[in-house]
Amino acid sequence: MQIRVGTGTDVHELVAGPRLVIGGVEIEHSMGLKGHSDADVLLHAVCDALLGAAGLGDIGEHFPDTDPAYKGMDSTRFLSICNGKIQDKGFIIANLDCTIFAQAPKMSPHKKAMAACIAGVLELSQDCVNIKATTTEHLGFIGRKEGIAAQATVLLYKK
Repeated sequence: MQIRVGTGTDVHELVAGPRLVIGGVEIEHSMGLKGHSDADVLLHAVCDALLGAAGLGDIGEHFPDTDPAYKGMDSTRFLSICNGKIQDKGFIIANLDCTIFAQAPKMSPHKKAMAACIAGVLELSQDCVNIKATTTEHLGFIGRKEGIAAQATVLLYKK
C-alpha cells in the first residue's frame, strides 16, 4: 500500500463587499474574503493538501488567479476537480484534518456544516473530515480581523 500525506495553507484578506464563504458554507458577517474566486480559504487549503499529497503541484498551477474563467468561481468546483485528479492517480482519501484561524466571526457554529459540505464534495463519510477553529488571541493580522487563514492535512492511500 502506498501512503501519502499532504498539507495546504491559505490566507485571504477580509474586506467590505463580498459574501463570506468558508468550507463551502456562507456565513453571515459584515465582511467577506478578497480573492479571484469566492476566496474560500478553507477549500483552497484542502485543494492544496490533496494536490500536494498526490504530487500534482498546487492550486495556483491548476486554477491561476490570472485566468478569467475562475473569476468568482465557487470553490466547491475546485475541490471536486482536485478530487477527480487524485482519483485519476488511483488515490483514496483516508482522512482530512483542517484548522481555520479567525478572530471573527466565530466558526464553531458552522464547523459541522463545513464538514458535511466537504465530505459531500469528496464523496467521503463525514467522520473522515475534521474541522477545527481557533483565534490568534488578538495577535497579528488575524487578531486584528484583517484576514482569515486555514490549514489542511490529508492522508491518501493507494492499494
